[in-house]
Amino acid sequence: MPTIDRIERFADELTAIRRDLHAHPEIGFEEIRTSGIVAEKLAQWGVKVHRGVGGTGVVGVLKGKGNGGRRVGLRADMDALPMEENTNLKWRSTVPGRFHGCGHDGHTTILLGAARYLAETRDFDGTVHFIFQPAEEGLGGACAMIKDGLFEKFPCDEIYGLHNAPDLDHGELAVLPGPAMAGADFFDITINGYGAHGAMPERSKDPVVIAMTLAQALQTIVSRNVSPNEAAVLSITQIHAGSAYNVIPGEAKLAGTVRAFSDEVRALIRERMRNLCAGLAAAFEVEIKADIRDIFSVLVNSAEHCKFVADVARTVVDPAKVVTRSKPKMGSEDFADMLHAVPGAYFWLGHDGSVPVHNPGYILDDKILPIGASVFARIVETRLPAGR
Repeated sequence: MPTIDRIERFADELTAIRRDLHAHPEIGFEEIRTSGIVAEKLAQWGVKVHRGVGGTGVVGVLKGKGNGGRRVGLRADMDALPMEENTNLKWRSTVPGRFHGCGHDGHTTILLGAARYLAETRDFDGTVHFIFQPAEEGLGGACAMIKDGLFEKFPCDEIYGLHNAPDLDHGELAVLPGPAMAGADFFDITINGYGAHGAMPERSKDPVVIAMTLAQALQTIVSRNVSPNEAAVLSITQIHAGSAYNVIPGEAKLAGTVRAFSDEVRALIRERMRNLCAGLAAAFEVEIKADIRDIFSVLVNSAEHCKFVADVARTVVDPAKVVTRSKPKMGSEDFADMLHAVPGAYFWLGHDGSVPVHNPGYILDDKILPIGASVFARIVETRLPAGR
């Protein structure tokens, strides 16, 4: 089955919107221009607009035909990443240190495409809430919207979100019931030692040596404390210490992330991290501070809504390309917080290109814009059928 003809007819306009957003990326809670464009487009199409939800978030409300009381939420994230782009695209980022390296510009445009189509046709009975979320990249945008009364002001009986996937074939759609993406913690560990001349290490309490010892010890948590039947990752991604060749510094810092599909496993890892820090602090007679922060919840898809997404997707893309992932993703997504509040499903839409997201050379394939918009639109029309 094809994408929706009416959406295909304005696909070029969607591409233009997406490329404009790409050229002007904004990171979490700074999406002033982006949210302004979203609000302007929604209002232009006759969608009631609410701005400033959870900071820079936008919610569009659209009622269909009849007096149906069911409400469906569709969500897209708007923020870019604090990184440089390394492509030769004509529409490459014009903002230094800012890049839509995860494709959120595509997600925003897909939801705008669905909103335009549904506003023009209104071939559904009920209410759609178009949720444009800020700050997905680890800054808690979903939580901010929820705390700001998202689901009290805009109640949803179910909610859906998507992500582009360069690791899937073009037009392939994947959805997985149950735990589909890992929960995540970020951590910062500071070792306060005692500095000295590099030629006189006996006069120091060397935080660099302690940092190396701690880094190796932390790697034993997953291999020796977490059950082999549970998936978990502990990655140290930053090490900072020192400023000269002949100076042992007084301080060293480690930072990184923990991922797991179980909140119990995450709690175990946090406890072991703190115990190792306390033990090494005592052994080396230094102070070690461990700041471990719960950033992303485990994303759990409803089996019912996953089956529904798969059934709808088969009316838009080749049914053979609708797959259920056999393995969940170790990556994280703060749409998980919305799924904790409202049942629903999160799915992935494949596109051409092999460069992964969060890579400076990542390129989104604009051909998925009408596909994603069509899937979102069909979700609404199928879940809220007109004339029932």
